[in-house]
Amino acid sequence: MSLTPHPFPPQSWAGIDDVVIVGGGLAGLFCALKLAPRPVTIITAAPIGEGSSSGWAQGGIAAAMDPGDTVENHVADTIAAGAGLVEGAIARGMAEEAAARIHDLLSYGVPFDRDLEGKLTLSREAAHSHRRVVRVGGDSAGAAIMQALIRAVRETSSIRVLEGFVAESLKVEGSYVTGLIARDRRGGLSARMLLPTRAIVLASGGIGHLYSVTTNPQEARGEGLGMAARAGALVADAEFVQFHPTAVDVGRDPAPLATEALRGEGAAIVDRNGYRFMFDIHEAGELAPRDIVARGVHQARHSGRGAFLDCREAVGAEFPERFLTVFAACMEAGIDPRVTPIPIAPAAHYHMGGIHVDGLGRSSLDGLWACGEVSSTGAHGANRLASNSLLEAVVFAARIAEDVQGLLPNHRMVRWSDESTADTAAGLPNEDALLERLRRLMDAAVGVVRNRAGLEAALAEMDAIRATARHPSLLNSLTAAKLIAVAALRREESRGAHFRSDFPHPQPEEAHRRFLTLAKADAIAKGAVAAFQENSRHADLP
Repeated sequence: MSLTPHPFPPQSWAGIDDVVIVGGGLAGLFCALKLAPRPVTIITAAPIGEGSSSGWAQGGIAAAMDPGDTVENHVADTIAAGAGLVEGAIARGMAEEAAARIHDLLSYGVPFDRDLEGKLTLSREAAHSHRRVVRVGGDSAGAAIMQALIRAVRETSSIRVLEGFVAESLKVEGSYVTGLIARDRRGGLSARMLLPTRAIVLASGGIGHLYSVTTNPQEARGEGLGMAARAGALVADAEFVQFHPTAVDVGRDPAPLATEALRGEGAAIVDRNGYRFMFDIHEAGELAPRDIVARGVHQARHSGRGAFLDCREAVGAEFPERFLTVFAACMEAGIDPRVTPIPIAPAAHYHMGGIHVDGLGRSSLDGLWACGEVSSTGAHGANRLASNSLLEAVVFAARIAEDVQGLLPNHRMVRWSDESTADTAAGLPNEDALLERLRRLMDAAVGVVRNRAGLEAALAEMDAIRATARHPSLLNSLTAAKLIAVAALRREESRGAHFRSDFPHPQPEEAHRRFLTLAKADAIAKGAVAAFQENSRHADLP
């Protein structure tokens, strides 16, 4: 049931559910369905599905369901891709539950591809040792999964959906989260309300749109991560941002994605002379882990050689039938991938870091759970294995639903208050220009290649942006950006998706996860900004 949002819920409502889920993507919807018939409320800034990266996913969901594959193989591939930082027990549990979650999705009506015998069709993606990725229509898994779940949610009477609300801050009493402050996007900055809760599940998505080149929707600005950190939640592995190596480089924001499945089917990465340069970098060529391919593409573009995905031989005339989404995006940009190589660029795609959660999805704050990209479970380590993200989302969404039911077995209705926050942001000018300034900064200094000087300069620039920012959403985004930059500065090595040109090799003693609070990040950033200012003064001396 979807209700028209109000600035404040009318008193005629008998009560509001004591479980609130923030986010209308795969993790949030799946958690709500798993909680049924317990009443829950979903709060989402955009109509469910529209502002979610889940719906844009062209890959699929990894699950060892082929007779020749095993859970052990899936775990081994996950650990290998994670560059030494994967939590083995988490990865194993996720792989063991994969088949059950696929069957859940089938029961909700997801039309996964099948062969002529009716068996699920399994594809292979980069860094997977076997074909184990279930898909829909070749490259339409995300959209098809979301369509099925949205339909299931709309048909589930225990799920209330409030669309058009932005979650801005958490109400914390001691170490316990007791409520959420949300703003009605249509009512202006003054249309805020307090939602008392017994349990909040953050499923608000990632941070990709903090970068000027990204495959993520504009809602993926790290606001959930920033909001939780500002409330005191522990953050893990924030430095690890995965850049997809084959975004279609046609100047669109977000950039269309040329799915990894194209390379799995034999498409080649070439420079403008047709040379397959990836084999000079890694023995697996185009099927090397994403971080290696992204840096190879980055280097080729910055050297002036350009980078292109050549699908002419591997896919050719079958492109419209096999990869409709990519084909449509290319044709819209005036590129026919059947006869012309596709220009590509690395783009911010997925955040392995996020709110630190345990094996049940619990954060460091009582009453706050997190799942999906906003969380950091330890399943991905320093570099996510392709198609493990959607799997992690459904596995942890299901675990959270079970945990909440176990901790709060008796449902209670709690009335939403008409208490509003102080309207400190009312009347402020639009801050889109500040956000664009931050996005360009993140691309330049906290992107595919990083170094100390750039990170210190970035933190100083973030301070300058923060000095004029007032909007709560932008403050949350700035907080997320600071956490990423500070974590990248603190990790003085290169590992997985994190590459420091001044520390280009992994250090064995650094093969462990790292954790941050916002207070700790602020202290580190203060020292970095002071160092940047001191170096700038010396540089200005004659």
